[in-house]
Amino acid sequence: MRNQYLDLLRAVATVRVVVYHSTGWAALTIAFPAMSVMFALAGSLMAASLDKYGPWAVERRLHRLLPSLWVIVGVAVPAMFAAGLVWDWKVLLWAFPLEDPPATGFWLEGLAAMWYLRDFLWMVLLSPLALPLFRRAPLLCVVTPYVALAVMTFAGIKPPAVIHDLALYGGAWLLGFAHHDGMLKLTARRWWLIGALAVAGAAWTLTHPGPRGFDLNDIPLGNALWSAAFILVALGVSPMVRPRRVLTVLNARALTIYLWHVPIIVALSHFAAWSGLPIFGWVGISWRLVVVTLALTVVVLAVGWVEDWAAGRRPQLVPGVSRRRIPVSPAPAMATTRV
Repeated sequence: MRNQYLDLLRAVATVRVVVYHSTGWAALTIAFPAMSVMFALAGSLMAASLDKYGPWAVERRLHRLLPSLWVIVGVAVPAMFAAGLVWDWKVLLWAFPLEDPPATGFWLEGLAAMWYLRDFLWMVLLSPLALPLFRRAPLLCVVTPYVALAVMTFAGIKPPAVIHDLALYGGAWLLGFAHHDGMLKLTARRWWLIGALAVAGAAWTLTHPGPRGFDLNDIPLGNALWSAAFILVALGVSPMVRPRRVLTVLNARALTIYLWHVPIIVALSHFAAWSGLPIFGWVGISWRLVVVTLALTVVVLAVGWVEDWAAGRRPQLVPGVSRRRIPVSPAPAMATTRV
């Protein structure tokens, strides 16, 4: 049975990401650290899949992820070649982006959020090794990414982006493992830990603002600590949530929404700059949110069914809408004549 509460968290995270990229409101990164929550949820689901399918869980997860990626790549890569992208073997990485593939022109901005898929792929591939290690030494495994991030921060080390992000979000993924194993129940001692993490994250953020102020995306250590506290609370509770159609749709189309929302936002920003329409302020933000929502709806209707196919479900235009069945009345009994 699906956990409707986890579906609710994923749906809120998806909407939050779209609103943040549409508005740039830094407060959203503090109110709901969506990317860390998404990695934690994915870690919990990955642990469940590994328990059920073993190493084949990796193949199943990739099968659900890659087709939707290939749809947008099938549009973006030819467009980039038409705009002057020079052939390089690294273009092939768009099919399996274990590192950042080359991009140019409009798509350099439009595909900027692909770092999430890059990191997601690495965490999926590492999970069959990480889960047994986690179960042998859970506390040591969870602490390791945070310690590594702190060392990078204090020592001024700038590793490759993948290594940095594994330290930044790896702890959230491992907290997802802990959630699956039932280790995140809220206790009095756990609340002390949550408070310490929140205070440490807030203190670091307030004393080390980034170029956009207190946007946690620019403050990795503050982001990791604050997000850890948030995840411990969010996954430590288990409220009953009734199934809702909107949760079904957002969860069944979360990847499509994530992949396409940035190109749509970038295109709207370019259009606004060209036409002179307002971009900032309540007027600019309001009309862009409305248009982004409408455009995403069109894209989801057009290509969102790929997520159904990738997950082994019957493709549907709108998830959760079953075909109406016309009730069939029983055939009338044949009259019999006595002779």
